[in-house]
Amino acid sequence: MKRSYRGLHEVVYRSTWDGRGALRKFERVASSSGERGLYQRAFWPIMSAVRELPTGTVTFLFSDIEGSTKLLEELGEGYADALERHRRVLREAFGHHAGVEVDTQGDAFFVAFERASDALAAAEEAQRDLELPVRIGIHTGEPQLTDGGGYVGIDVHRAARICAAAHGRQVVLSERAASLLDGEFRLTDLGLHRLKDLGEPVKLFQLGEKEFPPLRSLNATNLPAQPGPLVGRERELSELRGLVRDGSRLVTLTGAGGSGKTRLGLQAAAEAVDDFSDGVFWTPLAAVTDPQLVLPTVAQALGAKVPLAEYVDEKRMLVLLDNLEQVVDAAPVLSDLLERCPNLHLLCTSRALLRIAGEREYPVEPLPEEDAVALFRERAATAEPIEAVHEICRRLDGLPLAVELAAARTRLLSPSELLERLERALPILTGGRRDAPERQRTLRATIEWSYDLLGDEEQQLFRRLAVFAGSFTIEAAEAVCHADLETLEALLEQSLVRRWASGRLGMLETIREYAREQLEASDEPEEIARRHAEFFLELVRSAHVSLEALYAGGTAKLHLVRPELANVRTALDWALEHDPELGLWLCISLDQFWATQRATQSPIERMRRLEALLERAQDAPSSLLGRAYRSLGGASWLCGENDRAEAAHEKGLELFREAGDEHGETTMLFRLGMGCLGRDDERARELLEESLKRFRRLRSRVGECEALDALGSLELHSGDRKRGWELMEESIEIAREIGWAWGEVGRLQELAEVALDEGDAEEAEPRARRVLLLSRSIEDRSGRLVGLALHAWIAARRGEAADAGRLWGAIEAEVARAPMGAFDTEFFWDRYGAGIDAVRGPKFEAGRAEGCTLTLDEAIAVALGDDRASLLS
Repeated sequence: MKRSYRGLHEVVYRSTWDGRGALRKFERVASSSGERGLYQRAFWPIMSAVRELPTGTVTFLFSDIEGSTKLLEELGEGYADALERHRRVLREAFGHHAGVEVDTQGDAFFVAFERASDALAAAEEAQRDLELPVRIGIHTGEPQLTDGGGYVGIDVHRAARICAAAHGRQVVLSERAASLLDGEFRLTDLGLHRLKDLGEPVKLFQLGEKEFPPLRSLNATNLPAQPGPLVGRERELSELRGLVRDGSRLVTLTGAGGSGKTRLGLQAAAEAVDDFSDGVFWTPLAAVTDPQLVLPTVAQALGAKVPLAEYVDEKRMLVLLDNLEQVVDAAPVLSDLLERCPNLHLLCTSRALLRIAGEREYPVEPLPEEDAVALFRERAATAEPIEAVHEICRRLDGLPLAVELAAARTRLLSPSELLERLERALPILTGGRRDAPERQRTLRATIEWSYDLLGDEEQQLFRRLAVFAGSFTIEAAEAVCHADLETLEALLEQSLVRRWASGRLGMLETIREYAREQLEASDEPEEIARRHAEFFLELVRSAHVSLEALYAGGTAKLHLVRPELANVRTALDWALEHDPELGLWLCISLDQFWATQRATQSPIERMRRLEALLERAQDAPSSLLGRAYRSLGGASWLCGENDRAEAAHEKGLELFREAGDEHGETTMLFRLGMGCLGRDDERARELLEESLKRFRRLRSRVGECEALDALGSLELHSGDRKRGWELMEESIEIAREIGWAWGEVGRLQELAEVALDEGDAEEAEPRARRVLLLSRSIEDRSGRLVGLALHAWIAARRGEAADAGRLWGAIEAEVARAPMGAFDTEFFWDRYGAGIDAVRGPKFEAGRAEGCTLTLDEAIAVALGDDRASLLS
């Protein structure tokens, strides 16, 4: 045996000049000796070193031990022997299937395979023989091979992230790797997952059918997808993670524009997901200029329906406040928020500190030269010659944004040609530390250099695009900026405009600032701003979210407005100064959008904007002013300002009468009646009956439906149950007749709740079922959740504890997956919790645990059973 061992050793080292020859001799000697396993264990690292790294389509395998720190504490001195056995088993499995060891650090391996099937076979063998809980991630791609004998590219990062999402003894692979297996292995579809590389969602599979906890993915956060992986910054990520874990509840990343604060902050937030049981949330503030909107914007990101501090309370959350510098005056309210919410952590990116108690500054320095070079090569179309790339990165002071802008130019210029142009455009940088203002000048010079290289049409479009806030669509760019696709594509190729994962376009804030300066210096800023405001007024009108659109029977298209809120706010800011009447039209065209958002900021912002616009537009036509006061009254009422709401509705009534608008006048009578409910029911009844009579004369079916609903609710809750029920049923019939599904859902919900309050599950069930069916047909997510809650209550009334728990668990899981405005678990508990409280116990909790694994559609199927269509006939 020793003789064979020495012989093989000699063969390997004599053949290191020829890796392929060594491999052939290795296989021949190992096979003839009968000790193949022994030699593979002893020599696989050597053979892996001389074996050429695969090129072209390559399958990567990453592995590490889950909870290695805890194991070290448990095993003590025995950990070293366990780790050695761990490495031996893995290397033997990799060697059996032609794996090439790319890198090894501690207990972690990075291995490359020519075939996906070899990687899966190696993983399967390893997991069979390993004693320690090892997680393995596998992904196939086409990486670049560097001169230094390693790989670069998104596929390397993706494989590492897949491994990080897995659990001990679990093998997880990407859809690309799975597609190359030809049914050779039994796989379990794990669905779509967002990984911590912040790319777009990917479909993942598991080797085998063993059950594991949910993957450690980002499905419960709103962190945005990124166009590329974070390069470098390992030290910074580790230090930031330590700051957050050590109890620093406010950490502010500071640095020059373009230093990579946002990208680092996003990655640090992604890395911390496992540490915050109630979620990690991103709040972009680049488009927010009013400090009063900071907390409302955070509330919207979190899906809070109540004041933010009340919503967060003792939840363990991390919130990333991105681009905070222009609203640092919000510091006192953020300080108060932290004081009231003991488990809330804030991670901020800003060019300036908040300067409040407990703040920890974390300066973000430029990239070290090697990392800057790696970033350049990651983003460039070509990366040779390497000497020129190093010099480019030195001249750009390692600023990530400057490096990316330069790398984008390699589509037209080689690095050497690029360097020659940079030497003319930028001052030569000298050694020594450079402070933030100097770096800012370097970045500005880089952006200016990129701008100067554009053609006239490209420059014009670049500066015009600065009118957009946040992001924009191609259609908006065409309409507002007269963009053509070819010019837009040129700006994309040069990294001056970016395409987000959603398909929308946008600029990094530092670049937008420069573009804005160029627009202001041109002769067309007012023209472009007016086009912008008029475009978004028409877009909002096309979404049919005004009260007039509702009464006309239009189908609301809320999805058109949601992604454009930043642009709508920019248009409203411009209109306040230049065209208040346009601003009023924009506000009232948003009536139903504001009302249905159910988030705390909507009525407050709506009220504030309407008051400011009305102050400047008192000469507007009476019909427009009447609509504006109607909208102001609705916003004031939602804010709890009842006296203010009544005054606005009275003023609106006066203006509609002055304009001869009977429908507007009737709407104001209805609103005034609604405002009296609960404090003067007789006055409410009088006004509602008058509005019902008028709506009928005007043949306004939606108005009639609403008035009947309000009168029915008044009667149901003030004694005459029979009349109230009849009025509600009549309202439902009209809603059904005119096809107003959203209105029908709300009325059915109220009747089902009344029946359940009275203990009549049989009366409630058909209405609750129709709530689910209709909500599903119109894709009303909140209606579906309410329908499930009603079914849980029905099950509880019948004593079916497990069924009630199952549906309740599904509601909680769905809200946790994607929080939504008014609807959170507190809302459901406050409204329906008393109804299910009687069945809480072991059976309920067992069902609840099962329900947490269901998707929304699966839970609806459970609630509806097999008979899903009869009630729609």
